[in-house]
Amino acid sequence: MKKITLASIVLLFISLNLVAQNLQKRNVLFIATDDLNMAIGCYGNDFVKTPNIDRLAKRGVKFSNAHCQIPWCSPSRSSLLTGLRPDSVKIFDLDTHFRQTVPNVVTLPQHFKNNGYHSARIGKIFHYNNPSGIGTNGLDDSLSWNERVNPIGQGKLEEDKIINLTPNKSLGSAMAFWPSTGTDAEQTDGKVATEAIRIMNERKSEPFFLAVGFFSPHVPLVAPKKYFDLYDANKIVLPDVNPADAVKYPKLAFNPTHTPYLWQDRPDLKKTIIHAYYASISFVDAQVGRLLDELDRLGLAENTVVVFWSDHGYQLSEHGQWMKQSLWEESTKSPLIVVDRKLPAQDQGCSRTVELLDIYPTLTDLCNLSKPNHLMGASLKPLMINPLQKWDRAAYTQILRIQSNVMGRSVRTEKWRYTEWGNGEKGIELYNLTKDPKEQNNLADDAGLKKVRTDMKSLLLKHKG
Repeated sequence: MKKITLASIVLLFISLNLVAQNLQKRNVLFIATDDLNMAIGCYGNDFVKTPNIDRLAKRGVKFSNAHCQIPWCSPSRSSLLTGLRPDSVKIFDLDTHFRQTVPNVVTLPQHFKNNGYHSARIGKIFHYNNPSGIGTNGLDDSLSWNERVNPIGQGKLEEDKIINLTPNKSLGSAMAFWPSTGTDAEQTDGKVATEAIRIMNERKSEPFFLAVGFFSPHVPLVAPKKYFDLYDANKIVLPDVNPADAVKYPKLAFNPTHTPYLWQDRPDLKKTIIHAYYASISFVDAQVGRLLDELDRLGLAENTVVVFWSDHGYQLSEHGQWMKQSLWEESTKSPLIVVDRKLPAQDQGCSRTVELLDIYPTLTDLCNLSKPNHLMGASLKPLMINPLQKWDRAAYTQILRIQSNVMGRSVRTEKWRYTEWGNGEKGIELYNLTKDPKEQNNLADDAGLKKVRTDMKSLLLKHKG
């Protein structure tokens, strides 16, 4: 008979304790999209087909008033993933890595890794230049992950076929598209979903933080042709834009690099790009569906917190603007869905003003991890218990006009948006979003709103510098 020693009993106890701890830990499925705006069925768009994102929203809380901290890919992701506001993380461009500015910060996935999770990334979570960075680590952070996967698909390998309607711009900032003849599985984002499913299966018996970063619908807008076939471009309704109205806004409110003014009289070209954008959304939606199906098949849905987000919004000619880098709603507002099947709020919407900065503390709260002291956001768990409860926080978004070295800063409450360019010296904007949701009536000079301006300016100064 094998002799049972005290040491073996202690080792057995430790092993059983670790198994018990792992069983108690919640998994995290962290789904990121790139440049996705609110053109989603569950957010009220009845034209764009997103049955799987809609299905996800029914499982949790859909935040309809979530705002990014900078409407530009790398700065937004650096803020969200470090839990720091832009003025603290000091990333305002696409080329600077946050480890150069805050070298010792513990990122969201790193925090989970440090707490015994298998932290894995597939695709774009930290910044990649899209499409040039596809298949590489881009500006990724090695300290954040146990495993990194960089799929590369047909769209990247067939760039010569992509139709560029703005040939003066590179594909990463161009109005460019391609209805691919390839299958979902052959595209980069299809491969991203496939790799995520593989890791789910390999790690199903241990706690995981699985970050799945889709590249769509960022330009170039590449998706299998069947998703283009879902839409009739002729039925697309363009925003009502009058170029003469530009005088109502500060000059710096417009980002000239994303304003193809030559298109103002070409509604056909506008509809062509919007058509491709919608096709790319539906393609991403299908990949989200694959992830949800596998989560269900493996029996992991009940113990997995799911977060679906985009790094910022996206303009489709509103205010005559395209893409992002403005401080209007279409650019700052991001889809955000959080699912925790153990909380009472399911299939509910929340209109409270929240920030992408809140994702980090929310996940630590839902997964019962300690909250790092440096986090600047707030846990959304109370709103996931009662989406209607009182919430006094505002959302702060900023953008640096690099060409002129002027910072724009905006604060958003449930009723108002107040924006200053160059501390107000280069322009001020004030919008009543209850009466003017499209921000077409700048009230900055309205004498009757002096107190509103004063109060909003005070809010803005709370997180300046």
